[in-house]
Amino acid sequence: MARRYWLETLGCPKNQVDSEKLAGALRADGLEAAGRPEDADLLVVNTCAFVEAARAESIEAILALCERRRPGGKLVVTGCLAERAGAELARALPEVDLVGGFGVAPQVVLEGPRPRRRLAVASTPRMDLLELPRPPAAGPWAYLKVAEGCDRRCGFCAIPSFRGPQRSRSPEALLAELESLGPAVREVVLVAQDLASYGLDRRGPAGSGRLAAGPRPLVGLVEALAALVPRVRLLYLYPSSVDQALIDAVVGSGLPYFDLSLQHASARLLRTMRRPGGARQFLALLDRIRALAPEAAVRSSFVVGYPGETEEDHDALLAFLEEAQLDWAGFFPFSKEEGTYAASLPDPVPEALVAERLGELSALQAEITEDRQRRQVGRVLEVLVDQPGQARSYREAPEIDGVIRVPPELPVGQLVPVVVTGAAGPELFAVPLADGPDATRAGR
Repeated sequence: MARRYWLETLGCPKNQVDSEKLAGALRADGLEAAGRPEDADLLVVNTCAFVEAARAESIEAILALCERRRPGGKLVVTGCLAERAGAELARALPEVDLVGGFGVAPQVVLEGPRPRRRLAVASTPRMDLLELPRPPAAGPWAYLKVAEGCDRRCGFCAIPSFRGPQRSRSPEALLAELESLGPAVREVVLVAQDLASYGLDRRGPAGSGRLAAGPRPLVGLVEALAALVPRVRLLYLYPSSVDQALIDAVVGSGLPYFDLSLQHASARLLRTMRRPGGARQFLALLDRIRALAPEAAVRSSFVVGYPGETEEDHDALLAFLEEAQLDWAGFFPFSKEEGTYAASLPDPVPEALVAERLGELSALQAEITEDRQRRQVGRVLEVLVDQPGQARSYREAPEIDGVIRVPPELPVGQLVPVVVTGAAGPELFAVPLADGPDATRAGR
């Protein structure tokens, strides 16, 4: 009987891509996916370490699998937490068979006795996860990881310290991976730590660690992918890198969706975050986007309670949300990350005040999102049916935004024109165009 594996993934879409590649490597070695952890010979946890809450969730997942593994089952911890705190993790969790960072081959623990403790931190063969072959997609959409690492040094972010400098993949490798995902993929979602800077590291001086000048290679990549797949969606765009050429390329691809990593609206606070911009610049960027595509969908995320955040800063963010009218937004409490610039800053914001501000921001954005959803009623939208009864238009990124409820008989994996008939919170309801009331096509 073939050996079986169980792979648990925590964190962001970039981790999900890594896990799919790990799963492909395991299957290439003859392992089969187990139906449940108790049936697996090998259990792998691909961890997240972005903020404290993510680290706690990773530890909980590891301990839960320790309880569920069968006698003789091997447990491997990999991913961001293993890369960032591998030695500490190995000491704290002796029940884990191997703690290994990015690209460690989990199946090595099946090849002999349990590694000695001094080998517990990834002194094992490594694979290049970024270029590892990937199995066909399981559904009608897929993430495509175009780069690894980041050359920026935002005050609150520890990612460059364990993911390293940006390393972009070649367009040829990305087009080949898209082909390997299979013809059923109708939407590809591009992800990276700093997506808008894709390819610039390949053009700059070797080892310079600086972003090169010139046209953005991401524009050419979007255009090449859009010629092969109906939908190309971009996540995690650094706002100061979104120039007119990139706006034109995104709108021209037929999917006017912009995920802008704004983080705050107070220019003063953003400077202490070591990020450029502020409400005035961000509103100007939104004006440029909406001038070209009035119905463009815009998402962003914001850090709340960064050291030194005042009531004036908080009020500036509330005012910005009112004026910006974003379709989607997420709000996250500041997490003090060891080794970052922000970790040494004075004036921490009390937790109770952070929670209060999070509540105010979330409530305001919920009203804005609901209003923008109601405006979709009566529109004709082209949706991708992800699963029976559930679809998405250009306005909804998979797994993070709302969904559109459609009749369950609509074929999964197909692009279908529908009429939006209702809205409730982040969800829309729609019926096929042929079955709906008369409506004027207002967008894809």
